Amino acid sequence: MAKYSLKINGKTQLIDVDPSTPILWVLRDHLNMPGTKFGCGMAMCGACTVHLDGTAVRSCSLPVSAVGKQAITTIEGLSANGTHPVQKAWLEHDVAQCGYCQAGQIMSAAALLKDNPNPSDEDIDNYMSGNICRCGTYLRIKEAIKAAAKK
Repeated sequence: MAKYSLKINGKTQLIDVDPSTPILWVLRDHLNMPGTKFGCGMAMCGACTVHLDGTAVRSCSLPVSAVGKQAITTIEGLSANGTHPVQKAWLEHDVAQCGYCQAGQIMSAAALLKDNPNPSDEDIDNYMSGNICRCGTYLRIKEAIKAAAKK
């Protein structure tokens, strides 16, 4: 076990965990932050996406020992009350069906728009290709990203 001081959603969190523990399980099991979802456990589906210093990363394969002083933002920290443009666009375009992948989708879309505020269809397809939606709401996801880009 090792002690870590992590900056998560703007707050310092102190934890004592094995250095190989993935951030996903630190968030869910040790800090009671269930918004970040477990999907595949192999960084292939995107359900566990969080931001590490603003960059979208897969938390299921990121050990706590690799975080260092970098800031983590989860879906709970994207906005205090769901007013982030991507979150609003998700509701306006009725993106979610089962909703399981949506936190990861939203976190990836927010990172895309931070890096590229006016993405083309191809940009969106390329950036979001690592996020799997089992319900197949990809067209609504793309439309919501385009709408959020306009805000």
